Amino acid sequence: MNIDTVVDKKHLGKCFKELADAPLSALRGVSEKDAKALQQAFNISTVRELANLNFIKWAVAITTLADEEQMQPAEKAKEELLDDAVEMTFPASDPISVDSGITRIEVAPDKVDAQADHQHANKVEESTETGKEKEAAAQ
Repeated sequence: MNIDTVVDKKHLGKCFKELADAPLSALRGVSEKDAKALQQAFNISTVRELANLNFIKWAVAITTLADEEQMQPAEKAKEELLDDAVEMTFPASDPISVDSGITRIEVAPDKVDAQADHQHANKVEESTETGKEKEAAAQ
């Protein structure tokens, strides 16, 4: 960051020690009127005094910690549940990978008569019977 972007034109080119002891109006955007208001409110008159002001330090500490704070367990659970709900609501929203080898189905697959064979229940029974016969033959 170029320090010249945060100081007033009158204070360009000064070293940091000079800027620290400069009046508050040395900061870009702080007018003489603003500097007087800060002096009346906080009894400060230099950039160094502003930086050492406990209110400023506390505000910086709070915002720094707030940016790093983790979510509370209840808040985290709500967020994860919401994410899961959205994912389950829109499973087709994920794009299909071009490299996954998925091809277009040109002919619809044969359909099972759902009334007579709900979820292939008959095929499951057949498989179970075949498995039992193989187990019996193996013993």
